[in-house]
Amino acid sequence: MSESQLTPALPARVGVLGGGRMGAGIAHAFLVKGSDVLVVERDEQSAEAARERVESAAAKSIERGATDANLDELVSRLTVGVDYDAFKDRRLVVEAVPEDWDLKVTALRGIEERLAEDACLASNTSSLSVNGLAKELKRPGNFLGLHFFNPVPASTLIEVVLGEHTSPGLAAEARRWVEALGKTAVVVNDAPGFASSRLGVAIALEAMRMVEEGVASAEDIDNAMVLGYKHPTGPLKTTDIVGLDVRLGIAEYLHSTLGDRFAPPQILRDKVARGELGRKTGKGFFDWPS
Repeated sequence: MSESQLTPALPARVGVLGGGRMGAGIAHAFLVKGSDVLVVERDEQSAEAARERVESAAAKSIERGATDANLDELVSRLTVGVDYDAFKDRRLVVEAVPEDWDLKVTALRGIEERLAEDACLASNTSSLSVNGLAKELKRPGNFLGLHFFNPVPASTLIEVVLGEHTSPGLAAEARRWVEALGKTAVVVNDAPGFASSRLGVAIALEAMRMVEEGVASAEDIDNAMVLGYKHPTGPLKTTDIVGLDVRLGIAEYLHSTLGDRFAPPQILRDKVARGELGRKTGKGFFDWPS
């Protein structure tokens, strides 16, 4: 796919800060639709791992017939590095670092100071306040949340989170980006947990309490939601995929902002303390083969 074949609604040059599972997935999403993509990581070792993740995802997309491009063509539009200054020519940069307030604020400020004044900045946060993050920036009108879902290639949803200062033009442009990526936008105004995390965590926490109380096994609770409510994956397996540490962090934030109904169950705290974080460690509410 040449630049002339870029989906018109998408920025020609996109940046992603963070090349973990989510960041690599976001980079892949724009890459296969024709954007020139830059991924910036904290060090050379992490950058190389990010490159491997994106290239592996691109190869799988070719195998599935999801893109007409060949791997060499896709890789030619991918740059991976460790220098924030490389973001200076990007039309859009998506921050995809872990859900830590101070880390995100530092990252977003570092990106913004290098962007052109009309460039757009987005956070992939799944729960932190977009309004709060925007207050830490010089150009809040150019900022919004773009909450991608894991795994990004298979997910058809992106939550577009609008801050109170997000410009109407950016809000409309973001909807077009999501459509051009072949996904569906759910547009929400900033609120704790947005729509997806708030609802998803509420169900997951109750499922954890049921395991804790001996109501049923994790497998049977998940099957009740998959077979009875047609959820593609049960709340406990989804927690394993997302990461129990990630879910705990979101729950703690929602608990602090929305009250006791989001208090993390002890079973979740205990599993995180033992390092049982889900798929990434091989054990969470389920066992995951390496």
